[in-house]
Amino acid sequence: MGMSQGQGQNQGRGSRSNNLVVPQANAALQQLKMEAAQELGVQMPQDGYMGNYTSRETGSLGGYITKRLVQLAEQQLSGRSGQ
Repeated sequence: MGMSQGQGQNQGRGSRSNNLVVPQANAALQQLKMEAAQELGVQMPQDGYMGNYTSRETGSLGGYITKRLVQLAEQQLSGRSGQ
């Protein structure tokens, strides 16, 4: 199946198309992003625009964040499984 017209038009233009399922988690996710950047030695821009970063830098951040989110989920699930 191909892409319908209009899909993917905002990619790479600074428009944010990924909405949070739980908007209240935004602050925690931003904190996680800052911690990941600090851990990896990536300087976060003041304005939040990351279009000048390499794919390697943004991919490293995304991979690190995903790894941490999986760890947090596993901890929560393992804590619940004993109830």
